[in-house]
Amino acid sequence: MTCNKKIFMAVAGDRTVALQQAIDVAAVTGVPLELGPGEHLSGALRLPSGLDLRLGEGAVLRFVSGYESYLANHVEVTAEDSNAAMILATGASGIRIGGPGRIEAPGPDFITGRLDDMGTHVPAKLRPRVLVMQACTDVVLEGFSIHTSPMWTIHLVDCRRVRVEGVSVDNDREMPNTDGIVIDSCEDVLVRGCTIATADDGVVLKTSQRPDGGALGRCRNIAVENSSIESRSCALKIGTETHGDIENVRFVDCEVKRSNRAIGIFSRDGGHVRNVVFRRMRVEARETPDGFWGSGEAITVNIVDRRRASRPAGRVEAIVFEDIEGSMEGAVNLVADGRAGIGNVRLTRVSIHQVDGPLRGHRYDMRPTHFDLAPSPDAAGRANAWVKDADGKVIGLVPYPGGMPALFSSNVEGIVLEEVSFDRPSPLPAGWNADAIIIRKNEPSVWS
Repeated sequence: MTCNKKIFMAVAGDRTVALQQAIDVAAVTGVPLELGPGEHLSGALRLPSGLDLRLGEGAVLRFVSGYESYLANHVEVTAEDSNAAMILATGASGIRIGGPGRIEAPGPDFITGRLDDMGTHVPAKLRPRVLVMQACTDVVLEGFSIHTSPMWTIHLVDCRRVRVEGVSVDNDREMPNTDGIVIDSCEDVLVRGCTIATADDGVVLKTSQRPDGGALGRCRNIAVENSSIESRSCALKIGTETHGDIENVRFVDCEVKRSNRAIGIFSRDGGHVRNVVFRRMRVEARETPDGFWGSGEAITVNIVDRRRASRPAGRVEAIVFEDIEGSMEGAVNLVADGRAGIGNVRLTRVSIHQVDGPLRGHRYDMRPTHFDLAPSPDAAGRANAWVKDADGKVIGLVPYPGGMPALFSSNVEGIVLEEVSFDRPSPLPAGWNADAIIIRKNEPSVWS
């Protein structure tokens, strides 16, 4: 009887060398490799073309501590000063990772302190990502779970034809930069039936910068479907890195739970964002402490020229929000501060219950601005996160003029509201605007 898979048994101790050898053999022979029940301790792993790796029932792939353990797995895109991965595939094709087992990352080992007022841990300067697919094609990630990532969890970089289905991510809710799934300069990607709970962005599309300063590529033909997201930052997001164009994107039939920003688009770096649809969403937006970008918004779209002299932000246009319902402690914010502007935005059948949350920030958030790129040495804060001014206030958090409405639009061209309703408390809480919808034109740039 022919065996249709190879079982890699759990044995005590560091199994990096043996596991890498088994992975290489499996890829060459075409025989699936399954991790058996128990704990498999490993350092950096590389995935070759043709690999079918299965995390079997009860299997735990646990990664060792220490950034230096992963330096050989070099990622082309640097994020938060880090460019290493626990698991890396580069230029590979036909890779599949599946099964009910789990990956345990050493996230707690990369915490160096806590900031109570910001609501976050203090992360180590250098932290590896968990799983990076770099310039790969025909990839399937299916069924497994990842826990306690210290940085971005799954990073797809310059990939084509990827399916991520039934994957779950469960990270520390106070660890910055622990994005769930990052789709970076990719084409033809489907994310379906995933469950993500993390401190940072849930599913995020971006177009990063190459080492030479140019755009890594464009991001197009992306679908995120039937997924459940919990995020202390933005659950379903486009940006902030937008060096190349992002277009033809669909988010449909998703649920956002206990998140700061539910849905967001952020243009900062020159690439255009166009032809994006958010449809049939249920959202729950709760304001978080100031260490996380956002202010309890159900929907946010904004554009800021944070590098106005060298690379003004690209235009955002042809955006649809349709059949969105739920609750929020903030407001819907559509703000064009950059020169390229926001145009042709349609909200149809949007019904949101607006409540006064315990933090009562009543502000909208324009971060990141140029202040967040490189804080001065004497400024309180953390680069690409938050900076405080001389009065100790976080730069970029802006009080609503006249109090908080339910929808605030500034300098948006061609905004269409169809069957849009907001259920607000009566009487209105202190600090709220009597008008539910505020639409302003010809406002001067402040942050660009």
